[in-house]
Amino acid sequence: MANNKSAKKRIQIAERNRLNNKSYKSTVRTLTKKTLENCEKYKKDPNEENQKLVKTSLNKAFSLIDKAVKKNVLHKNNGANRKSKINNLVKTTLTAK
Repeated sequence: MANNKSAKKRIQIAERNRLNNKSYKSTVRTLTKKTLENCEKYKKDPNEENQKLVKTSLNKAFSLIDKAVKKNVLHKNNGANRKSKINNLVKTTLTAK
């Protein structure tokens, strides 16, 4: 356990940052799943509305991943890998006919 004031404060800051990072990671996972769900929806019923849903969810996921990388929640290579996986799946979904 911390004995001095600065060490106690660092523990509080670390806990606060951990919770913020956890929130970011959770949201990234959620948006990734939503994008995949929208891809499945588009596969079942390929129309303009579903295509827009896929593209908007992809943009939201990319945006949040970029913000997480910018704030050092995710490593830049990890962010790039996540974006690549999502993008490849979306690309195959939209081009397959």
